[in-house]
Amino acid sequence: MAVNDDRTTDGTDLGPRLEKMAEVATDYCNLIERAAVNDPDWLQQMAAVLPRLHAAVAELEPEKGDINHSMSPDLDARFELFAHLREMLGNRDGYWMEFDVAQDEQGMSGSLADDLTDIYCELKHGLRLLEQEPQRAFEDWRCGFQMHWGQHLVDAERHLYELKSRNQL
Repeated sequence: MAVNDDRTTDGTDLGPRLEKMAEVATDYCNLIERAAVNDPDWLQQMAAVLPRLHAAVAELEPEKGDINHSMSPDLDARFELFAHLREMLGNRDGYWMEFDVAQDEQGMSGSLADDLTDIYCELKHGLRLLEQEPQRAFEDWRCGFQMHWGQHLVDAERHLYELKSRNQL
């Protein structure tokens, strides 16, 4: 997919950066869509694609000014994907967020399935926009990362690193 002569509001050419982001987003979404319990390499592939995604989205430098994000997820589809991933991940899904403490002083936990699902929904939304509205896809990926899915990406990378260090991928 060629993305040519697309510019940010300040006139910056975003073609190469947007093309790279679209490539990695497609790889990520394809990986999620073929997630299967019987694929022993799936988590290793996910652990490899997340740093590539992080590098690609970091290249989408934030613009100064208002944050404009048009994402409105299909909650039923989101829950269906989350449930599938959670079942597939089993005991590798949950993790402790050691520095997050609730008001009642109890530790909070995270979910890799939740992280991967939210990232998928944001990336898939941008891919749907890309052909017709590349500027909008760029803005939604950039703003969504800043506002929401960036934290999921960091948490997922951290948890997969932990699983890898314990030979549990």
